[in-house]
Amino acid sequence: MDARIVVLPGDGVGSEVVAAAVEVLKAIAERYDHRFTFVEALIGGAAIDAVGSPFPEKSLAACRSADAVLLGAVGGPAWADPGETIRPEQGLLALRRELDLFANLRPVRVIPCLSDASPIRSDRLAGIDLLIVRELTSGIYFGRRREATSAHRKAYDTMEYTEGEIQRIAHVAFRLAAERRGKVTLVDKANVLACSRLWRQVVADVASEHPEVNYETILVDAAAMYLIQRPGDFDVLLTANMFGDILADEASVLCGSMGMLPSASLGSGPFGVYEPIHGSAPDIAGCGTVNPIATILSAAMLLRYSLALPNEAATVESAVEEVLENGYRTPDIATGGTITIGTEGLTERIVASIHEEGKESKDAK
Repeated sequence: MDARIVVLPGDGVGSEVVAAAVEVLKAIAERYDHRFTFVEALIGGAAIDAVGSPFPEKSLAACRSADAVLLGAVGGPAWADPGETIRPEQGLLALRRELDLFANLRPVRVIPCLSDASPIRSDRLAGIDLLIVRELTSGIYFGRRREATSAHRKAYDTMEYTEGEIQRIAHVAFRLAAERRGKVTLVDKANVLACSRLWRQVVADVASEHPEVNYETILVDAAAMYLIQRPGDFDVLLTANMFGDILADEASVLCGSMGMLPSASLGSGPFGVYEPIHGSAPDIAGCGTVNPIATILSAAMLLRYSLALPNEAATVESAVEEVLENGYRTPDIATGGTITIGTEGLTERIVASIHEEGKESKDAK
């Protein structure tokens, strides 16, 4: 297969974790005889510094011509002044909006050998394999707003959804649930928000089209509690933009670190943007200690969803698990008895595992 992958390193640790994922994709290409072309472009604070825009037209054009995009992270203290009208995060929102990436998939699976890295009791971690399906291009992040000024110290943001926007993300959630354990949980705030009541009406209609999938609703505050108390009960969590953002960060605690959770942002076709759920982590940028696994697993999702290469995706995931089971850890997931190494060291071992598995497969033939 030939594929064109645009790389958007962004800010902070973004360049480090993206470089790790690219090395893994190169190893996959070599093992399976694919040809991946990588094209780097600007986004976020780095783009503001270079050309004055958080998502330049040149970067957008590159993304439109790609099969998939691999994204690092955006933002940092250098661009954190709330009074600035141009901010790195605007680049991320523009990327999602311009490419109509309305479905954000955030899988949460606890690897057994990492149970000690989580602050949650190990008996509550057993069997966790859930998927957060977050609506990504509407809601409060994109609704009408008013910024506060020195003269008018009042601001507002509005949450807006249409029936069509809810329908399309709901169908994604039910289709994925049908391929998994057959359960969708709608997370909302229907006792307070009009938008959430619309979600309940529309999603109930979609649920009636998928009788093979069990369907339930839970208020977001209760869902936040149940994610800690009984996370194994969940299969697919369907929710609005802001709720999904918050709940995914909470769910990362189950896995021991935000450095473990990947994500995919998809539209109506195979094209997607793949990124870790964590931010730019400026406090450890350049230290060589950031955990690259979330981005490497995002690359596995890229292989599965955009390039339709499920075996290659499974190879990446198996290599990650093997290296972790052998005791290697970055500092964020290190526990007693493990071997603490840096970003490059962990990446090298994952790449070596991919090549070694490929060698064993050839020898077996």
